[in-house]
Amino acid sequence: MGDPAGIGPEIVAKAVVKLKSSADDLVIVGNRKVFGETMEKLGLDTNVLRNLHTVDIESRDIEMGKPSEISGRVAIESIEKAVGMCLNGTVQGICTAPISKEALKMAGSPYIDHTEMLGHMTSTKNAVTMFQTGKLRIVFATKHLPLARAIKEINSDLITKYISLADMALKLLGIKRRKIAVAALNPHAGEGGLLGTEEIQIIGPAVKSASADFDVSGPYAADSVFYRASLGEFDAVVSLYHDQGHIAAKMLDFHGTVSMNPGLPFLRTSVDHGTAFDIAGRGIAREDSMVAAIRLALEKAEVYRRNYEYLPRNVHGGSIPDTGSECVR
Repeated sequence: MGDPAGIGPEIVAKAVVKLKSSADDLVIVGNRKVFGETMEKLGLDTNVLRNLHTVDIESRDIEMGKPSEISGRVAIESIEKAVGMCLNGTVQGICTAPISKEALKMAGSPYIDHTEMLGHMTSTKNAVTMFQTGKLRIVFATKHLPLARAIKEINSDLITKYISLADMALKLLGIKRRKIAVAALNPHAGEGGLLGTEEIQIIGPAVKSASADFDVSGPYAADSVFYRASLGEFDAVVSLYHDQGHIAAKMLDFHGTVSMNPGLPFLRTSVDHGTAFDIAGRGIAREDSMVAAIRLALEKAEVYRRNYEYLPRNVHGGSIPDTGSECVR
């Protein structure tokens, strides 16, 4: 359920009711008291709650709409419990509601987001962030970095690595044709060096070298490549920095974009938005992205797990240790 002081409990509750035909396939992990109170406040069918599998993360009273050490701790423990359930085979995948970087820090976590935390918990070296909305899939070569630093991070090795990871992600999701495009950094893909040389000196040569092993092409101007991918021309686009890909996905479908982390030992899907503390508890949060993320997890978790087992260990760098967990109604 993510941070219990944010909109997580609300969007999970609304999504579960909307997906009630799949309720028996779901396990809700988080503070049960907050979840129950949220359903009652929203006037939702609490019979759905009685039929759900839930794992309670206990806590003192949580103040809605405000990050705190308590809400951060509940979020962390919820993630830890869900990961344990995945690793011991109790469940097949995880769908996460948003967490707060500020609350995580207040609770003493050294991790800035889900991706870092999940990578550490599973000893995964090559988990990648991918967005999906409709036919558009985006892999991010850099993520939570200031733009100036992200540009400095772009080199041949980085481009090659994320082409490989994009191919791995598509393979894990069961995509048979794995046609990958790489977005350019500069306007008009550098215009032959007039608007920047990274395409000529770094990105283009890296793409050409990688094309010997992968179905990859580019760099393509970023103002058109995402649109082309949304029509099905490419199966994934490698985005060079955070906003380049985020803007493309969210302009196409702000409320239906799903985030995931291919490379983990299990499928993890998530909403593409934050905790929205400013509207938490008001009953006005939209659940569309949560519904889409749960549906994708239900559809792909088993395929993902099966494909993961056949990947060479050095590709993802992860492990599937046996950890204890239990599920209660």
